[in-house]
Amino acid sequence: MKILANDGIDPLGKQLLEDAGFSVDTTHIPQEELAERLQAYDAITVRSATKIRAALIDACPNLKLIGRGGVGMDNIDVDYARSKGIAVVNTPAASSLSVAELVFAHLLGGVRFLYDSQRKMPVEGATNFGGLKKAYAKGVELRGKTLGVIGFGRIGRETAKVGLGLGMDVIVSDLFEAPKSLPLVLSGGITVDIPIQQVEIADLLERADFISLHVPFIDKPIIGAAEFAQVKPGVGIVNASRGGVIDELALLEALNSGKVAFAGLDVFDNEPTPRTELLTHPKVSLTPHIGAATNEAQERIGEELANLIIEHLKK
Repeated sequence: MKILANDGIDPLGKQLLEDAGFSVDTTHIPQEELAERLQAYDAITVRSATKIRAALIDACPNLKLIGRGGVGMDNIDVDYARSKGIAVVNTPAASSLSVAELVFAHLLGGVRFLYDSQRKMPVEGATNFGGLKKAYAKGVELRGKTLGVIGFGRIGRETAKVGLGLGMDVIVSDLFEAPKSLPLVLSGGITVDIPIQQVEIADLLERADFISLHVPFIDKPIIGAAEFAQVKPGVGIVNASRGGVIDELALLEALNSGKVAFAGLDVFDNEPTPRTELLTHPKVSLTPHIGAATNEAQERIGEELANLIIEHLKK
């Protein structure tokens, strides 16, 4: 059987598949050519770039499996594929810690103005060192602050654990009942259960010093103008989930008014061409959708994806 890893796969995953007797092609086929060229393969693996929609599925009746390396599957018409007898699998747990750590890269950079300092030091550092030092003199610590986590799946829980490890108070909001506590593994293998408080989203918005979103793509933003009106003045907000869950125009207004102190964005409405006003905003910390882009996460994703493919196609 032939597998197209259209958005790449970790060498470990590729080796596992080849050892199991599969042929793995890591050549990237452009989206507009997939309808014709995918017919030569039995399965395809993707990340977030390649889209697998109903029309493509109809054009490739040979397809037996679609694998998503990562969590969200909004780039795949999952129900339609399964209605056609095609297996659809993903790797929801493999990248959780990597995404959570990126959230805190944005938060730690945000509270110490690193996003702006990195821009200005190369330009003004030699001529306005004292001025910049004064401009960035009012940083804050995360310890003792309240982190609000919206969406409490695997990534939300890992984010909460990192926050707890830094001494933050964590409150969460989710459509489903959250666990009452989270296990925090300390050095030496000691595990401590830390209580978690679940609240309504309105309560979270009013109480949180920092907000991190971990929700799937939906038809309308979770955070819009009405929600920004409810947040604490000076809140920091991070989105490493999906573009579209924050109203970007409302975010810009909140940043410009000072209601939001800073935003950390790894995802955007119009990927791969994000809104220029966000890319150039002095209060926005930016990354290009790299939440799962660590060596460790990619190895785990490749291994888990390979094992799922082997399990489904070797039946």
